[in-house]
This record gives sequence, structure tokens and C-alpha cells, in this order.
Amino acid sequence: MDDRWEDLFADAEAQFEALRRDEMASEAADRTRREFALVSLVDRLRGSVGSELEVWLPDASLTGVLARVGPDWMALSAGGAREVVIPLAAVVAVEGLSPATAADPVGPVEARMDLRFVLRRLARDRTPVRLALPGGKSLSGTIDRVGRDFLELAEHSETEPRRARAVRAVRSVPLAALMAVHARVS
Repeated sequence: MDDRWEDLFADAEAQFEALRRDEMASEAADRTRREFALVSLVDRLRGSVGSELEVWLPDASLTGVLARVGPDWMALSAGGAREVVIPLAAVVAVEGLSPATAADPVGPVEARMDLRFVLRRLARDRTPVRLALPGGKSLSGTIDRVGRDFLELAEHSETEPRRARAVRAVRSVPLAALMAVHARVS
């Protein structure tokens, strides 16, 4: 009779231990899901700087090495001295992200380096750009000024500097219409 009691208690202890392990695994999985729910795309991108990515836009896809990330944009190094600034609002999907997320939170200075900041920098440096727009359309020229929700582009050939005689038109382009900004950086 004693052996049966020992077997019964041993079986009960084994079942209890199995239930405890299952509960701990379930709690760990729930905790992991809750923590991941707080991760933003910017966090994933910041953890993937240096990775080769394919970025899908509504009308195209771009491939390059993720060079920089801002609060509402990413920049791909497209080979040579070419960089492509992509507003995150234009992104349909991203392939190639590393499983890591950025360890450090975004600081106050970095948080202010939004898309308008980058565009103003391109305007200040008089960098020739090609703007990719919806429907496969594009405009080439130099960004003259950047407002709160638009930019003014002096249209001219991407291969020549901005000169009054080379400017064909000046267009106002809503920032919401930008799919990508291709620039030659030095």
C-alpha cells in the first residue's frame, strides 16, 4: 500500500511541476508579446542600421544599406555617393530588418531631426535631388525652401547646379506626396 501512495504522490508532483513549467512559459510568452507591442518601426529600423533592406513603396521598391533613421524617415545608401531619403509614411513594407531593436531611446535632439530637417539640410547645401512622387512621377531640381507641410523645388536637370537660366519652373510639392528623395551626397 505504501508503494501505491508513493506512486500517487510522485505522479501528482510530476503533474504539478509540468503545470508550473507550462504556466511560467505562458507568462514569459505573454510578457514578450506585451514588450513587443511597445516596439515601433523606428525602433526596429534603428536596430537595423547597416543592414541591406528592400523597401516597398506604393509604385516601386528600393534596395540599399540602411544608413540613418529619423523619427519619420529613413535613408538608404544606394551605392556610390547616392542616398535615398524615404518618408516612413510612404513605406508599404520592409524586408531585411534584423531581429534587434535599438537599445537606446531617441534623444531630444534626434527627435527633432524630422523629414523637414533633412530636406532643409538638402536645401541649404543646394544638393540636386530627384523627388519620387505617386503614380511613378518624378521631379528633378534643387529644393529652394521647406515649409511646414510642403517644399518648393526649382526644377532643372539633376546633373547641373541650380542656376537661374537652368530653372524651368518652381513647384510647390506637399511633403505628404513624397515617396522618396534621391540625392547625391558628398
